[in-house]
Amino acid sequence: MSTPGEPSQPYGLPQPNPYGQVPAPPQNPVPAQQNPYAQQNAVPGPPGPAPGPQAPMQPPSQPPVGHYGYPPAGLGAPGAPAGTGGAPGGSPSGSGGGGGRGASGWLWAIGGAVAASAIWGSLLFATGGFSSEPSPDLAGYAYTDDLCAATSMTPFENAHYKTKSNTGSSSKDPNPQHSGARLKSMDTMWCNVSLEQENASSATYSSTWLYNSATLHRKADPAPEFADNYRAYEKQETSVGYKVESVPGIGDEAYLVTRNDMGSDSGSYVILGVREGWMTFQSTWSSYASGSSSGKQPTSDEVATMLKTSATETLKRLQNAR
Repeated sequence: MSTPGEPSQPYGLPQPNPYGQVPAPPQNPVPAQQNPYAQQNAVPGPPGPAPGPQAPMQPPSQPPVGHYGYPPAGLGAPGAPAGTGGAPGGSPSGSGGGGGRGASGWLWAIGGAVAASAIWGSLLFATGGFSSEPSPDLAGYAYTDDLCAATSMTPFENAHYKTKSNTGSSSKDPNPQHSGARLKSMDTMWCNVSLEQENASSATYSSTWLYNSATLHRKADPAPEFADNYRAYEKQETSVGYKVESVPGIGDEAYLVTRNDMGSDSGSYVILGVREGWMTFQSTWSSYASGSSSGKQPTSDEVATMLKTSATETLKRLQNAR
């Protein structure tokens, strides 16, 4: 702003107006402002002497300057009607006429941003954008209340195994057995089948089980922990050892667990675990036969082949179970 009593300075000129053309300076001097502290009932007297050096008048060559180069509040732009505020071009400065057009522009910008944020937030809430619920990738798999009906038994039948008529002393004990549950965090299914070799002698003891389970995870991705669930078998510090190997070509990842201390004569214990998306599947073979058994037990490698063939077909059926 210009220093009183000195010629007009460049800093006192109106700044470029980002919202339109800069108004021309007024042709007549701006009248002196009325003293707001004067008594309201005072009788106006004759004009006093011109202001001295202690109270110089604003030079008439330029308008008073307000914030950001606009006229101060209360002084309209040249040619603008009274009461329109200090916005250039005669635009209103907002209700109350308290700030210049620059301040009004900032208020409009802030208000628009707040309104846009509110609308965007409403859309996110409506579409679940702020929801912490994960989106499970079930890879097309669906729940079934009878996993035994979806289990492929062909590989075991080709190896001369058949389903026992019952699993206990009573003929009422069902075989196979199945169950399932639909829960908030997951859907679970399992199937338990007791098998026996064809033409096996009743005088010898043997026990063969196939246990399948499937889980559709809905709240947590099983991928980060899936491999370690099977690798942990190798870390067991017991007299029983296990071998764990990756199995390609089934699901997103699969692992085969084989118990080392069981030979082909006495039986085998093999686990196949498969994960595809947020679906996990496990097929477990457990067999044992006494030394006097006449039937030849399949090797662990043969069992692994049967499990992989059965799992591949079973998973296809689960994907078509919708």
